[in-house]
Amino acid sequence: MPDTAGGLGWPRSHVSRSAGRPTGLGWPIAAVSAPAERTTALPPQPPARPGDSPLVREALSSVVSRETAPSTPAAATPVGYSSASREGQWPRPPKRRVITIANQKGGVGKTTTAVNLAAGLSMHGQRVLVLDLDPQGNASTALSVEHRGDIPSVYEVLVEDLPLKEIVNPVPDMPDLYCAPATIGLAGAEIELVSLVAREARLKRALEAFDSIDLDYIFIDCPPSLGLLTVNAMVAAEEVMIPIQCEYYALEGVSQLLQNVELVRVHLNQALRVSTILLTMYDGRTRLASQVAEEVRSHFGETVLNTVIPRSVRVSEAPSYGQSVLTYDAGSSGALAYMDAAREIAFRGAATTE
Repeated sequence: MPDTAGGLGWPRSHVSRSAGRPTGLGWPIAAVSAPAERTTALPPQPPARPGDSPLVREALSSVVSRETAPSTPAAATPVGYSSASREGQWPRPPKRRVITIANQKGGVGKTTTAVNLAAGLSMHGQRVLVLDLDPQGNASTALSVEHRGDIPSVYEVLVEDLPLKEIVNPVPDMPDLYCAPATIGLAGAEIELVSLVAREARLKRALEAFDSIDLDYIFIDCPPSLGLLTVNAMVAAEEVMIPIQCEYYALEGVSQLLQNVELVRVHLNQALRVSTILLTMYDGRTRLASQVAEEVRSHFGETVLNTVIPRSVRVSEAPSYGQSVLTYDAGSSGALAYMDAAREIAFRGAATTE
C-alpha cells in the first residue's frame, strides 16, 4: 500500500510531536498490543435505594423506543469478544465501515473518541480515515494535520465538489492513519448547503468516489449540533456511534438525537443504525456516574460497549502535542481504555458480519 494518497502533499502541522513528549513512548505498538489482563467492566455498583436518581430515570424514559438486544450485566462479555480474541492480529472488516460519531451535546468526547479509536485501530493493521466535520477542527489538531483557513478542507468537498482525495493527509508518524481536515469555513457551510442540489447526500457522494486508499474504517467527527453537516454524516454512514458522558446533562440530548437518526433512516438512508454507544468520562468516585452508566446499559443493552472510558488528565493533555493519548502516554488509564474500546469494535464488527 502506498504511504501517500493522491494530492497528499499539503504541509504538515507546525505542532511539535516531540517537544514535551514523555520519554520512551515513541510508537507504542508493543506496549499496547497485548495489555495485561484487566476488567473493563464497571466497578461494583452500590446497593440501590428507594427513590435513587429520579432525574436519570426520567431522562432515559423519554428516549425514543428502539428495538435493542436484551440488557446484559455490566460485566458480560459481548459477542465476538472472548478472552482468546484479545491475542494476535485484529480482524479486518470484510467491507469498509463508515461510522458517524454524533451527539448534539458538546464536551461528551466525540472528537477524543474519533481520534483515539482511529489511532488504536491503525496500530493493529487497520487503514483508517478520520473525517473532521466540525468547524472547530479539533480532530485535525489532535492528529497534527494542518487546517488553517487557506488549506483545502472538507468545506471545499461539500460546497465546491473538490474530490476528497485532494484534501486527505497522512497523519505524521502514524502509518495507515489519515485525516481529512476541517477549517473554520465549515461554519458557513450549513447556510451554503441549503441551496445546493441533493444537499443531504454531498458527503456520501464524495466518499463513494474516494478510492485512493483502500480503507477499513472511516470515522466522521460531527459538530455538536443536528444541522445539515450532521445529516450529511448520517446519510454517508451505515453506523452511528454515540458517546455518552456519565453525567445527567449528557442524557438530555439523546432522545432528540435518536429521533433524528430515525428520520434520516426512514427518509434518506435505510441502512443507518445506532451500532455503538460508548460511556465516557466515567468517574468512579461519584454515585451519579454509576447510576447513569447502569441506566444506559439497562436501556440499550449490548449496543453499549463493555469498555468504559474513565476521566483522565492524559487524554486532555494529548491534543496539545498533536497526538492521540495512545502515542502520548500509552500506559495511562485513558489510553488503555481506548485501546480496549478499539479492540472491542474490531471484534464485534467481525462477529456481526460472519
